[in-house]
Amino acid sequence: MYSERIKKLSEKQINVAVAGATGAVGDQMLACLAERNFPVRSLRLLASKKSLGRKINFKGEMIPVEELKEDSFKGMDIALFSAGTGTSEYFAPFAAKDGCIVVDNSNAWRMDPEVPLVVPEVNPHAIKGYTVKGIIANPNCSTIQMVVPLWPIHQKYKIKRIVVSTYQAVSGTGKKAIDELFDQTRAMINFLKFEQNVYPHRIAFNCLPHIDKFQENGYTKEEMKMVRETKKIMENDSIMVTATTVRVPVFFGHSESVNIETHEPIAAADVKALLKQAPGVKVVDDPAINAYPMPIDAAGQDLTLVGRIRDDESIPGHGINMWVVADNIRKGAATNAIQIGEILLKEYL
Repeated sequence: MYSERIKKLSEKQINVAVAGATGAVGDQMLACLAERNFPVRSLRLLASKKSLGRKINFKGEMIPVEELKEDSFKGMDIALFSAGTGTSEYFAPFAAKDGCIVVDNSNAWRMDPEVPLVVPEVNPHAIKGYTVKGIIANPNCSTIQMVVPLWPIHQKYKIKRIVVSTYQAVSGTGKKAIDELFDQTRAMINFLKFEQNVYPHRIAFNCLPHIDKFQENGYTKEEMKMVRETKKIMENDSIMVTATTVRVPVFFGHSESVNIETHEPIAAADVKALLKQAPGVKVVDDPAINAYPMPIDAAGQDLTLVGRIRDDESIPGHGINMWVVADNIRKGAATNAIQIGEILLKEYL
């Protein structure tokens, strides 16, 4: 399917489509393409019909938004999808049929055994599996930032169990949620009435232990995503994972409290030294000066910040606690997708 396309890419300049270009993640994908100087020959911006007439600035050029259709991907080499699960389920196969490789940010293809689920710092080798369906899946934002620091730990100490609680920003839900937090906060501090549409409860000055739909086992879909995706990315079904996901009144940047139990003996000092050398990780951990990762530090950057690294005294010698923070729109979505595209371009096209 891709042999003719590969021949055309010898100059390493490619035609890129962005599906969902007018959304929060789509907007960040365009920013990342520009920042990382991705070799774009031509750019096609795709969205729903209601976005027709809009133009978006990309590296000084105003590019019109086109309606996403079945034939939108003809002549395109890579399509970055951030348009929702249903849209990806329907349109991604059309893109692949036209020889366009899809990097999909939705939940549509993540657990498909024929679709690689990739975090470049963890399993870049999995990208080669794109030839089966022409699709590569971008993991859930919370999963991405967790496995980036856990992977080097697992390689050395063999993780047995992961217990994670997340504190997730409203931008993970989209622009309407960002607006709702802003509007509710402004209304409350001015003693005004406010609307509540995106979440089942008020999000301003509140925490909701509920992200996505509840499942029959009592967990939410978001929590089970983290469980299943972690096992697939780390290629180890024996790792036990349990999660609690919470929405908090923060605009950008997810935080996670992560507890791990390992098979091999482990110590906090050694983990700090290991993570200081890990790709994509920045250790921020100095209690003496109150240095630890915060969402306001992670917002706008691509590194995963790790701190509060300490021994779990309830399982001496085999447990570690840590605090992990990342920009959910960048590393948790857009940047990870562009990194996948970079590896595709370098190693496979």
